[in-house]
Amino acid sequence: MSLKVRAILILLVGSSLGLAVSVGSYLLTDRHMRGEIAGGSESREQAKFLAEVIERIREEYVDALDDDVLIDNAVEGILEDLDNHSRLLGEDDYENIRISTTGQYAGVGLDVSLEEGEVRVVAPLDDTPAHRAGILPGDVVISVDDVPVDKENTEATVNRMRGQPGTLVILDVMRDGSQALLRFALTRSEIHVKTVRAEYLGEGYAYIRLTGFADTTGKELEDAAEAIVDEHDLRGVVLDLRNNPGGVLDAAIDVADSFLEHGLIVRGKGRVRDARFEEHANPGDIFSGVQLVVLVNRGSASASEIVAGALKDHRRARLVGEQTFGKGSVQTVMPLSDGRALKLTTSNYFTPSGRSINGTGIEPDFVVSAHNPAQQYRGPGSDILPSDDNQLQEALRIIGSNPAELIAAP
Repeated sequence: MSLKVRAILILLVGSSLGLAVSVGSYLLTDRHMRGEIAGGSESREQAKFLAEVIERIREEYVDALDDDVLIDNAVEGILEDLDNHSRLLGEDDYENIRISTTGQYAGVGLDVSLEEGEVRVVAPLDDTPAHRAGILPGDVVISVDDVPVDKENTEATVNRMRGQPGTLVILDVMRDGSQALLRFALTRSEIHVKTVRAEYLGEGYAYIRLTGFADTTGKELEDAAEAIVDEHDLRGVVLDLRNNPGGVLDAAIDVADSFLEHGLIVRGKGRVRDARFEEHANPGDIFSGVQLVVLVNRGSASASEIVAGALKDHRRARLVGEQTFGKGSVQTVMPLSDGRALKLTTSNYFTPSGRSINGTGIEPDFVVSAHNPAQQYRGPGSDILPSDDNQLQEALRIIGSNPAELIAAP
């Protein structure tokens, strides 16, 4: 399924990736919702009524109103009453969707987390301006081009780090153990965000973390798996989907398919044809049935839940951690003529067992609360050790034990 034809994206509470911001779950399609209003005379009368109300407000409201603001408010009011996910996207949000889909942008190459009013570096991406300059995991960005981080709008700081390739950007960074701010002059370049981080932990265990679901995730996972299998005899694999907000649905299907030999992965139900779909696994398990544990938490949403739900329902993996977010609807992003887009809920999806997880999430087989949510291992280059991540340690214990001796959560 080509991006030119249709790319189904399921995002939720934002994406770090060093670039993205909260854009919500969506289905990106080339279908444009423009033209005359469909339907019979009743639809035309309702449209006429709406136009009449807008005209009265424009002409007679006590204060003069800008036409663009008036129309935008009318559209946003309509969308607000539909659900929490349908909304009008500005050009910046629409661009963020494109970035999240392709994993490509122009910037400095920082994977950051936006928490508690801070822009904290998770890791610099390999061979990027930030990596070459010496920015480290755990560094906190204080300002960009001498504009301080706005604790109420940390996403604006991320946006300022992006720009045209070859342009200069100045970052002031605070680092533990350093009393003075560190100042970095970086030249922006084209960045390709890798969504798969994998390594061999020793003693027959492999760790794979997915930070998102982009067009390239399936291929990245395949390459990472081949590299590990070629060099090591595995006893078990930990797939980490914690705090993974989602991404391209096609990528989620590819990931689930990589671990399954057959069976339904996900089913979508909606009113229009494109919103109704079934996706099935093809023969071939990249780890040949090696024991698999999937780490999840409240930040595992949408595409992550599709993967977790499919692997759980087919008994291919055991889930460890905390209940997932519970995002079971799909939104279609419809490009508009002025460069913006309409994000509209068009479908609900269901796990292979036929269950909707919308509003409830997925209960892990083994409920393990994080002792300290900040102590979460993030793969190669992480400033947190695997031994400091109690959920990861429990996953390794479970996957290395006799399943018959373990009592799973109901």
